[in-house]
Amino acid sequence: MQATDQQVFSNIQSGDTASFEMLFKTHYNPLCRFALSFLKDPDDAEETVQAVFIGFWEKKKTIQVDTSLKSYLYRSVRNACLNEIKRQKVRKLHADSLQAEGEPQSQPSDHLAIRKELETKIQEALETLPEQCRLIFKMSRFEELKYQEIADQLQLSVKTVENQMGKALKLMRVQLKDYIPLITILIGRLLEP
Repeated sequence: MQATDQQVFSNIQSGDTASFEMLFKTHYNPLCRFALSFLKDPDDAEETVQAVFIGFWEKKKTIQVDTSLKSYLYRSVRNACLNEIKRQKVRKLHADSLQAEGEPQSQPSDHLAIRKELETKIQEALETLPEQCRLIFKMSRFEELKYQEIADQLQLSVKTVENQMGKALKLMRVQLKDYIPLITILIGRLLEP
């Protein structure tokens, strides 16, 4: 360590705040730029550098500086940045796993109640459809068959399947008209990230 560094460090160890402020003012901005190259977020970079300086001040009597103060600070910031990156990865993994596990449980009870009520109303509306109409609707919407596949299975023309689906959708809309706002809310919640 150079004589000037040795003197500054010795002053800081003695509790000289003026020497510490000088060290801080000299290296703070360059260290923030250095930290930013790791963390990509200016706030995170500044917080990390500030934490390094706070740690340096708090441990001033016990730390060992073998090289220059500048090298010590850069190495400390680099290590702190790498630790922060690890922490961010762990937090993200934890948040992702909570979100993945918690989705069904995180649905509010009113959401589940709305869903149950809608399922019941949709089932009731389905029962009011004429038999062929209901069968075609179920094959299309629940089994996800194309009109041609339905026509082939039921030995009908594609035009008949289209007409029956149009009729089914019209009747379902009439049956469920009072529940359209609930359906919109439910779909909106299902699409939320």
